[in-house]
Amino acid sequence: MQLEFFPSRTVTLYIAKMFATRIVAVLLMLVLVLQMLDLLSESGDILAAPGNGQAQLLTYVSLRMPQLISRFLPYSVLLSTIITLMTLNQNSEVVAMKAAGLSAHQILAPLFLVAAVVSVVTFGFNERVVTRSNATLKAWEAVKYGPIPRDSDVKANVWLQDGQNILFAKSVEGRGDATRMVDVSWYRRDPTGMVTEIVRSAQATYARPGWRFADPTSFDVQSARRTTSQGTQVYARQVEPSQIILRKADADAESLPRLSGSIQAIRDAGYRTTELEGKWWHKISGPLSALLMPLLGAVAAFGLARSGQLFVRAVIGMALGFAYFVVDNAALAMGNFGGYPPMLAAWAPFLLFLLIGETVLVRTEE
Repeated sequence: MQLEFFPSRTVTLYIAKMFATRIVAVLLMLVLVLQMLDLLSESGDILAAPGNGQAQLLTYVSLRMPQLISRFLPYSVLLSTIITLMTLNQNSEVVAMKAAGLSAHQILAPLFLVAAVVSVVTFGFNERVVTRSNATLKAWEAVKYGPIPRDSDVKANVWLQDGQNILFAKSVEGRGDATRMVDVSWYRRDPTGMVTEIVRSAQATYARPGWRFADPTSFDVQSARRTTSQGTQVYARQVEPSQIILRKADADAESLPRLSGSIQAIRDAGYRTTELEGKWWHKISGPLSALLMPLLGAVAAFGLARSGQLFVRAVIGMALGFAYFVVDNAALAMGNFGGYPPMLAAWAPFLLFLLIGETVLVRTEE
């Protein structure tokens, strides 16, 4: 039995190269098929906007493809693991390596190495590319695929509660005291919920407290009288910038540092942050799922290929991998509802299936 974790350099490079090429091939296949289906379903809405054409379709593809890559990369690692290990098993290469004294962990070591690189690349890709494409695409969808907002952080169609009154802004940009609303409306309501007055302004800035409307126009519903005031007036004194963050905070469109700031602002305002905290932790545990796939798919590597159960082993490996994604999504949903602490919701599925995969490997092969 060799004491090194990795097999020889030649074997390591051979298995790692085989595994990496299959990950790229499977990922390309999945992304291209899913991108084509997604584009077919959205092309009608995109082309319905005035002035849109082929350039806008290509823009949509460039914004949507990073999301598909990030979402289906772990699945690609799982399928590539099973394909690679089945190929090695069918060619009796696994038998040869075990006869040379290699343990099951040593045979899988090159796959873990490649999966670790994939996890690091996925994390960086999510932080630098996917979050920006998510923010831009959501801002574009908010304007019905019209002109793309220059600032992807602009929040569109924001409704806020001001006691029994309602504040609406067509778009909101900036953060904290620098927050600015564009095309803003304030609806005064009576105790029965009926709107009695509507105040509109081209823009509003935070007045600590309230929002300073520039040259507001007031419309009295009962008298149907419209009045325009020169200068500024303050409305919606119960609305704070933190409510805008709470209303529109999107973990998928924010990087870890930015999401940390959103969580802190919402927490300081006294609101619940369990859902965002769970997604914060999942931004770290999610990419690491690629590191787990070689262990869950390892059942396809061992056992005699001529025994006729290689296909059954591959199905078991695939079932373990997909079961992880199901449990991971369920745990994250439970964390959002407050059933689990955020950290436990993000990490429990990873640790659980790490133990399951390691137990199966040790009990059957070691």
